[in-house]
Amino acid sequence: MAKESFDKEIQFLRMLVLTSGAFSRQQFAERLGISVHTFDKTLRRLKEVVSSMHQHLPQEQRKEFSETIRFSYYDSTDPLLLFLFRAKSVKESESQRISLLLAAMNEQALTAMELLDICCSSLPSDLPLPDEKTIRSDLKYLEEVGVIKRETGPRPFRYRIQDNLIRCLSDEELLDLYDFVDVMANTQVPSVQGYLLRDGLKKHLLRNQVEQYAVEPFLYKYHYYSRILDEAHLFTLLHAIRHRRKVLFLYFSPKSEKSYASKNTNPLFERDTEGKAEKTLPLKIVYDHQYGRWYLLSHGREGIRKYRMEGITQIEEDESVDEIWYEEKKSELVEKIRYSWLIDTGRSVTVRARFYNPEASEPNFVKERVMLQGQWGQIVYEDEQSFIYEITVNGTTEIKPWLRSFGSSCEILEPVQFRREMIAEWKEIQSYYESV
Repeated sequence: MAKESFDKEIQFLRMLVLTSGAFSRQQFAERLGISVHTFDKTLRRLKEVVSSMHQHLPQEQRKEFSETIRFSYYDSTDPLLLFLFRAKSVKESESQRISLLLAAMNEQALTAMELLDICCSSLPSDLPLPDEKTIRSDLKYLEEVGVIKRETGPRPFRYRIQDNLIRCLSDEELLDLYDFVDVMANTQVPSVQGYLLRDGLKKHLLRNQVEQYAVEPFLYKYHYYSRILDEAHLFTLLHAIRHRRKVLFLYFSPKSEKSYASKNTNPLFERDTEGKAEKTLPLKIVYDHQYGRWYLLSHGREGIRKYRMEGITQIEEDESVDEIWYEEKKSELVEKIRYSWLIDTGRSVTVRARFYNPEASEPNFVKERVMLQGQWGQIVYEDEQSFIYEITVNGTTEIKPWLRSFGSSCEILEPVQFRREMIAEWKEIQSYYESV
């Protein structure tokens, strides 16, 4: 995974997609909380990445930066977060050194000192030569992300490429595996790990001269770029949850005028930010498939807190907590969201809705959808024309979009106030279509 953070690029790409280029450079920079100079530098860097990724193509097939986010089926096959991982996974000085290390370990198992000698003799003269500490740090990083494996045996330890998966399978089996990973990465969450595995399999198949059309049989369309972009923080938070560790981050709420603030290391150039420094204990992560949003549920000084992951920047792990205390807070959260349609912790209410069956339609797709998506709700009455669905939820805010999505096939019965809200909304929608 990436050794560097790319909060700025994530917010940059999110705004670019949402605004479709409607902002000027100055407006963009102000919204991001950076200078126009930094905005220009970031844009140049992203353009360079696009050029380097497609430099092997003929001139007429090379992509401009703006073309990488066009809403076409083919251009959507590579998500923007994977693009960022390619852009900033390692520094430029590290990329050549790590490439040399991987190439050397691909042939045989080697010790750290043997790899140091290879690097010192093979690196270009304009790059600084690494020392033993640097090589051992690189090996630790590569081992943590599963690229290499330390062989059992006496010291000094020997390291080799961990590629048993592709070596043990035939090309036909690898194609089947590639198709499975491709489908799962494009249709399930989380997806980034799957894209990285897919890319590795694809490169291996192409090196084995498997025809290109056999490697890319599927195309996908993305509706929510934020779903993929916000996965940058997902594995950091999952690691903190697994090890019961608190996290520190700068948070920008959806109502904030800015979505990012540069992390200044020089105190002479510190600036006020609209982000809020948070220290909290992650307990649960929730994904809202309807809006493509990730949420972090955690415990802080004010009790249970909820954060939109798109507003989290500069995230770092902090100290761990006692296991018994952690389990207490986790149980407290479970009780609070027991009747949450998603993450609402408000007052519980019972919602009753009548769903109308489609006329002369088999199978009954309305009922099938309610049974599939209705969570713990139940059908309490049914006749030939309709059925009544009942569910207890923490407030009506989160269930409203789901009920509204059924259109004229759904009628809210209770509570009365909720029914009135829905009537008012439908009247407002009707007014938009009245004659001019």
